[in-house]
Amino acid sequence: MAGTRSGERLGRVIPFPGTAQAAERSMSTNRLVREAKLAKLPIAYVGRRMAGRGRRMLGGSAGDIERDIQLRTAEHIFEVLGELKGCAAKVGQMAAVYRSILPFDAAGPEWANLAEAVGEAMGRLQDSVPPMMPALVHQVMTANFGPEWRARFRTFDDRPAAAASLGQVHRAVWHDGREVAVKVMYPGARDAVESDLNMLRSVSGIIGAVMPGADVRAIVNTVCAIVGDELDYRREAAHQQVFADCYAGNAKFSVPNVVECADEVLISDWIDGVPLGDLVDSGSPDDRSRAGLAIIEFVESGKERCGLLYSDIHPGNFLLLPDGRMGVVDFGACADMPPNFRRIVFEIGDALYNGTHEDLENALRTHGFVRPGQEFDVREFADIVAPFLDVLLRNDFDLSPEWMREQVAEIAKIRLSNVFRQMTLPPEFTVVARAAATCMGVLCQLRTEGPIREEFLTWWPELAEVIRRYEARNADLRQIRPMRAGGARPGR
Repeated sequence: MAGTRSGERLGRVIPFPGTAQAAERSMSTNRLVREAKLAKLPIAYVGRRMAGRGRRMLGGSAGDIERDIQLRTAEHIFEVLGELKGCAAKVGQMAAVYRSILPFDAAGPEWANLAEAVGEAMGRLQDSVPPMMPALVHQVMTANFGPEWRARFRTFDDRPAAAASLGQVHRAVWHDGREVAVKVMYPGARDAVESDLNMLRSVSGIIGAVMPGADVRAIVNTVCAIVGDELDYRREAAHQQVFADCYAGNAKFSVPNVVECADEVLISDWIDGVPLGDLVDSGSPDDRSRAGLAIIEFVESGKERCGLLYSDIHPGNFLLLPDGRMGVVDFGACADMPPNFRRIVFEIGDALYNGTHEDLENALRTHGFVRPGQEFDVREFADIVAPFLDVLLRNDFDLSPEWMREQVAEIAKIRLSNVFRQMTLPPEFTVVARAAATCMGVLCQLRTEGPIREEFLTWWPELAEVIRRYEARNADLRQIRPMRAGGARPGR
């Protein structure tokens, strides 16, 4: 893997050619424009609500007016965040995963059409970031590889082949004849990220207005925690090559090799395939389930083979190749596993399946998920997570958006104890939480069915032992249910 010479930087990319003073003014102006665009979101939302009151006074249907307000707000968010690129578009990318599982219809069946429209508007963010003009792409390439950068390629297509939240991908032919994917970061992306995030925090309530049931503030905070790593292309290249080496010649998965890397450009082997998103929309049940089980295998086997957790799980990062393998791209969100992760999962899992409420609370407190002295409603927590535990108790569990919406709606209910507010997530588990949530979201999008339990427990012998002991105490599998609030565990 090569790049700029050690200790040498070829120059800073600026949005437009010109003098240093002009560039600084341009960057300052762009920042003000971004902030102004985001600042308009709450103002426009308030304006729509005031106009809605006037329409109701004139006899308009309250339900129709509310749906119109929500839809217009969603479209406005889509338009503004798409222009802002960066972290804002990352929110849309995550929304595309969550849109099919969020309980938009919790307020009643009349929300069904609105849910679909809002989901489409938010989900389109992942594919709708405006492309860079060729001159700007050339500037980034020159800044990273020098003025003779074209000599590295036989051909270079100025038209982007794909968009990413923080960059775009171009198809090219390397000087040795290989087809390559050239991932180019947006100029000024690093400078824009911090201001985008600050403004996103301030408008998270407005985004939440069109995503009922979603903890948008938590989603935005998660983006804040992970996006810095996704701006480090050298780190991403190192992780990608680890995966490429580990899966070289694998019969099921293909990870493109890194060809060359610089600060704002990552060049990899090109792979052709059908995006997983196409399968979500039009694939057969068997094909969708095979893809879902393959995702579980890739994420879990990556921990064993590579010692890394792949956590950027969404349809845009998986391709179905002509030879039947699954191609995997975009390794910007990989991370080391937290220390003692397996032991922690085993102890909490054993408490959930085989212990008492007291055992569960002790395990959560021991591993930092409940702070010392913090009041904690362990019975309510056990009741909420029980349906998820059922996944490992059946050999033919079917994951679906409808099932997930039921669970999210239950979690989203206003509870007297606010059990999740009583808990904390240790920082080292942020990437694990993201991987788990996005993986579950994609599996539900695919409507994965079949031996989910078998595939998962293959990689978790500790949990397999927990389940074996649980089932040994509950020979009648029809009665097996994990811990529920207010009731004794069967077989105790």
